[in-house]
Amino acid sequence: MEHTLEVAIELPLTVAEVFPFFAAAENLERITPPELRFRIVTPLPIEMSEGALVEYRLRLCGVPFGWTTRITRWEPPLRFVDEQLRGPYALWEHTHTFEPTAAGTLIRDRVRYRLPLSPFGEAAFPVVHRQLKRIFAYRQRAVCAALTGQELSNSKETRCE
Repeated sequence: MEHTLEVAIELPLTVAEVFPFFAAAENLERITPPELRFRIVTPLPIEMSEGALVEYRLRLCGVPFGWTTRITRWEPPLRFVDEQLRGPYALWEHTHTFEPTAAGTLIRDRVRYRLPLSPFGEAAFPVVHRQLKRIFAYRQRAVCAALTGQELSNSKETRCE
C-alpha cells in the first residue's frame, strides 16, 4: 500500500536564497535528527543534477543501514525529486518544491512511500508514519534555524519569521 507524507514551511527569504541550501547535499546532515547518525558516504561536494547518486549511512532504531538515492528531476530553483534506489522502503519518492509567496518562499516536502514486506509490513505503518512526521518536524526546525537564525516555537508552526 502506498502512503504519502506532506509538510510545508514558509520562510521570509526568496527562492534564490533558499534553493542553494537544499542543492548542497552536505546540508542534509544538518537537518537530520542526530539520533539517526546520518552521514553522506558519497565524496563531497556532490554535483547535484538529474541522475546524481547520493549514498548515505544511518541508523534506524539502532540498526545501521545504507541508503542510495538518485535525483530523478532537477529543476532549479523550483523543484527536485530524489528516489530511493536502495534502502529500507519498497518505494521512496521525495519531491521538494520551492514556491515564491508574498512573504518569501513556501518549501513543500511530499514523500510517497511504501513499506517493505507488503502486506505484512503494513502493521508497522502507524509507527513509521509517526517517526517520519517527527523527522520532518525536526527538519523544518533545523531549516528555519539554519536559514534565518530563528526557531519555530512548536512543531505545529508552518511559518518561520
